[in-house]
Amino acid sequence: MPRRVNIKRIGILTGGGDAPGLNAVIRAAVKVAVREFGLSVIGFEDGFGGLIEGRVRRLTERDVIGILPRGGTILGTTNRDNPFHYAVKENGKIVYKDVSDRVLANIAAHNIDGMVIIGGDGSLKIANELWKRFSLPVIGVPKTIDNDIAATDQTFGFDTALTTATEAIDKLHTTAESHNRVMVLEVMGRYAGWIALHAGVAGGADVILIPEIPFTIEKVCDKVVERQKAGKKFSIIVVAEGAAPAGGQPVVKKVVEGSFEPIRLGGVGHLVGEQVEKETGMETRVTVLGHLQRGGSPTPFDRILATRFGAAAVNFLMEGRYGEMVCPRTPDIGSVPLAEAVGAMRRVALGSDLLRAARQMGISFGD
Repeated sequence: MPRRVNIKRIGILTGGGDAPGLNAVIRAAVKVAVREFGLSVIGFEDGFGGLIEGRVRRLTERDVIGILPRGGTILGTTNRDNPFHYAVKENGKIVYKDVSDRVLANIAAHNIDGMVIIGGDGSLKIANELWKRFSLPVIGVPKTIDNDIAATDQTFGFDTALTTATEAIDKLHTTAESHNRVMVLEVMGRYAGWIALHAGVAGGADVILIPEIPFTIEKVCDKVVERQKAGKKFSIIVVAEGAAPAGGQPVVKKVVEGSFEPIRLGGVGHLVGEQVEKETGMETRVTVLGHLQRGGSPTPFDRILATRFGAAAVNFLMEGRYGEMVCPRTPDIGSVPLAEAVGAMRRVALGSDLLRAARQMGISFGD
């Protein structure tokens, strides 16, 4: 670990997709930095784009008044603008270059002694590179509604997305029962099934399809028909966007070059809905929850977790614990090296007690 620097000013940015609780992290970090340590705080706008282009704003306690319950991020964010793979137009064509020197120049220009980088897997990989290559004093804060970041038990944003998805299932139940329909709900989660599994169990779904368990339409239909024969004339199916049939691949909506997440998933819900209706003869409707899961006011749980993360990030910087990511270490907030956090994806364990309980209660996973 390098010699601790004399930190007087810190920078903050939010990268990747937005998640409820980002503003709570910013608020806590600013208040702790100013009140506890007498630091000044600079916010970089629109993720790493602001860090590369020098778009900044001063953050004082006045700037964070009232933002605790607000969704989104007051600093803005983007899935693009990796400084080690940055899109530049040359001779009418887009080429990708390493512009990390511009990052270092802007950090120096604004007299920043340490960075708090709030983001998901893509943002944390960049934070890790800045630490490894340049020994930049940096602390990562894990953010994603997908709950798939390694080395942490839970990320803020997940609980809010879970609440939104569960409320959607509750609403679909009443209309499904009224019309004797099969209702398919597609939720986010990328290649991890946390939202689908937890929302499906909380909402009383009959079938839950997650990326960790390949499914067959035959098994899905078997559950629907089984319920029909038992006099239950409707069914609820929750599908994670990354779920895939046995021997197949996840459904890809589009590929976006230069994004932290170039492969964008989506469409498996419609695929399942069409096949279930064809095979069972039951009227089927599909709802894609989409970005509703990212929006809205964070739940109390996410506000508290995000606040703890923001405060810990500043405390760890002042303690010289650079190149690390804050994470829950019950009952406190601890940290792990960034390299551990970005080394693998956290997925649903096939031996988890929740998965077992769901199966024992009769929920089908299509396998």
